[in-house]
Parts: sequence; structure tokens; C-alpha cells
Amino acid sequence: MAHKAPGKHYREGMSAIELFELFPNEQSAHRWFENLRWPDGQRTCPRCTSGRTKRVKGRKPMPFWCSDCRSYFSVKVGTIMESSKLPLRKWVVALYLMNTNLKGVSSMKLHRDLGVTQKTAWMMAQKIRECWAGDGHPLSGEVEIDETFVGGKEKNRHASKKLRAGPLAGKTTVMGVKQRNGAVRAEPMAGPDSLSAFRFTRRNVAAGSTLYTDGTNIYKGMTAYRQESVNHSVGEYVRDQAHTNGIESFWAMLKRGYMGTYHKMSVKHLHRYVNEFAGRANYRHHDTIVQMSILALAMVGKRMRWQDLTADPV
Repeated sequence: MAHKAPGKHYREGMSAIELFELFPNEQSAHRWFENLRWPDGQRTCPRCTSGRTKRVKGRKPMPFWCSDCRSYFSVKVGTIMESSKLPLRKWVVALYLMNTNLKGVSSMKLHRDLGVTQKTAWMMAQKIRECWAGDGHPLSGEVEIDETFVGGKEKNRHASKKLRAGPLAGKTTVMGVKQRNGAVRAEPMAGPDSLSAFRFTRRNVAAGSTLYTDGTNIYKGMTAYRQESVNHSVGEYVRDQAHTNGIESFWAMLKRGYMGTYHKMSVKHLHRYVNEFAGRANYRHHDTIVQMSILALAMVGKRMRWQDLTADPV
């Protein structure tokens, strides 16, 4: 009888030693990013999409030149890394660390491992989290839906900051769905009410799917779906195929990251942390280098500046 290996034993991981053998210098990181973005050498200008480009001798001021829009460019232009002065090799290591640490990596850890300031490490991590956003395709088939609450506990607040409005006061609602043996979608929302639950479900779950829920009233009345629920309040957690164990397992990982790695996720940036944990869960079945490649390709077409991250919410 074959022994069942733990975890995602079928995927090919990558040790830190293997990472640095694969990326021994800055040139290797440049080649990797360029081959991902422009496979088979079909390089195009990120500004005007022209194919009339050529390499610049000495790679100064940038590695490539577009003959049509008459501008220099690099593989960073038109990506989340644009205007960053950091070596690409440091971005590669950041991708590796954030993909392989299931409970996340703090900016202090990145700051020490990459040899950058904590402020720079935080900025890098937030940019990478932005690239973990879902593909927008709704889930279908058998789908579990549940909500959790993220934030500090009332009992841990200083007396002057206690809200005295119940155990959920000051917490942010995060709603999530998980397709059985499939992907996760999750996002913060204003509150656990029926309208928010309906809108979230309509965006993320195809009509006609089977929804597995707990006994919470906010999921009742969704006539576009077949529903089965378990009543946690009376100790019912599994009944035949009805349970929410999959999405609750995802919440457990998110909470481990919250308590053990980040210690706090601000409301302003919570959606990016949720993106990170959902994205990592969705890519876990891939080999490590594939996970890194998917995330690197997702950097294209995105732009985020320091002022975008630090500006007050509209």
C-alpha cells in the first residue's frame, strides 16, 4: 500500500539554494522577466506596442529602444515595478518568499532578507499583493460560502479605546467562497448583511451552482442557487455533503497570518492581504517557479505609486 505523502507532494518546490543557483546574478533575473513578458523574443514597446525595437549597447539608459515612439524602455516599464530602482533580482527573491511562506512574510522580514529599508519592503509587498487579485471568473458547481471578522479583540483594547458595542465592534467583515476542490474568492465588505452577501455571491458564483452555507440568515432567499446549510448553533457541522469546512480552513490560514505574521491588517489595505492569501491558496497546486511566473506576469499592466498607497481613502 503506497504511503500518502503530506501536503501538495506532487508539486515541485524550490529550496533557497536552488533559487540562487537559478538566479546567480542580476543578468539572470533580467533574462527571466524578459522571457516571461516577451516569449520567443517577440519584444514589443510597452508604450506604443510597436515591434520595431532594438537592444541598446551597454543597456544605458535603458536596455531597449523603440524606433516608433523614439523612447527607451526596460522590462519594468508598464508593470508594477516601473520607476523602482531596486534590482530585479531582489524582486525575484520577494516573489519567492511571498509565494512559499503560507502565512505571509512581514515587511521586517523582507527588509532583513533583501537588504532594503522596511519602508521599501512594505511597498514591495503591497505591490505584489495587488497582483494576486482574482481573474474575475465566477465559481461554479459545489461552492461553500462563509464570512469571518478581522480586527483586534475588544478585551485587548486600552480602556480609552474600548468601543463597548459587542465582540464584533471594530472588526471588518470578510466574505469568501470556495469551490469544492477549486479556487477561493474573498473580499472585505461593509457589513454582514443580506444585500452585501447577495451582491458578493452574484459577482463570484455562477447561477445554478449549489451553495453550502451555515445557518446565518444573510444567505437565505438566494433563489438563483440551490442551497444546503448546516446549523452550527446546534452543533451540526457536517451533514452528508453539506459543510463549510473548506472555506473555514481558508479562514484559519488567514487568521494564522494575521496573528502570527502581520499582527495587524489595516482596514485601508485589508483587501490586499486578503488577495495575498486567496491568491496563494489558488496557486498552491503549481510548482514554485510556476507560482512565481504567474505572479510576475500579473505585474504587467498595473501601476502603483507611493502616493497611491498612502493617500487617504476616497
